[in-house]
Amino acid sequence: MNASQIPDSQQLKKGVQLPRWMPPIYLTVLFLLIHVIAPWGLSQLSTRYGWLDGRPGWWNWLALILVVVGVVSTFRLIFMHYKASPRSFLELRPGEKLLTPDLYAYSRNPMYVSELTFWFAWALFYGSVAVLIGFLVWFGLFNFAIVPYEEKDLQARFGEAYLQYKKEVPRWLGQRRR
Repeated sequence: MNASQIPDSQQLKKGVQLPRWMPPIYLTVLFLLIHVIAPWGLSQLSTRYGWLDGRPGWWNWLALILVVVGVVSTFRLIFMHYKASPRSFLELRPGEKLLTPDLYAYSRNPMYVSELTFWFAWALFYGSVAVLIGFLVWFGLFNFAIVPYEEKDLQARFGEAYLQYKKEVPRWLGQRRR
């Protein structure tokens, strides 16, 4: 590789340049694969408790309320992220602002809470132990790997503002501590 082929630091800081229409499509497909198709596939691996004649029982149907809650909160959070940092959102890079209002006042990780809500709801809907295990794997991955990594990154990027926010808002769910 010669010197003219090496990108300068300005190009590296810019991030991935995608057409404006691509991130929403990419994120939608990824969302569907991870949070709809994967739980359905896992449900095929185990008995479906509560189901009769290949159909969910009425208790199973109630779980779809949680799916709706998860979908609504996810789209609300996606809109918040886009509104706060549209360029970062469209370039699939970390946001430029520390989000603390709305759902972020009750959880430092409301997007992950939403995702876990989907998985728990699908476990109930399918009545599937395999999907419940998938939920527990997601929770473990978030709690012990992803969230600690992100907390270090947020502290490095936002310093004292993040430390204060971390002191006031619980990692998963709860009232803001003042």
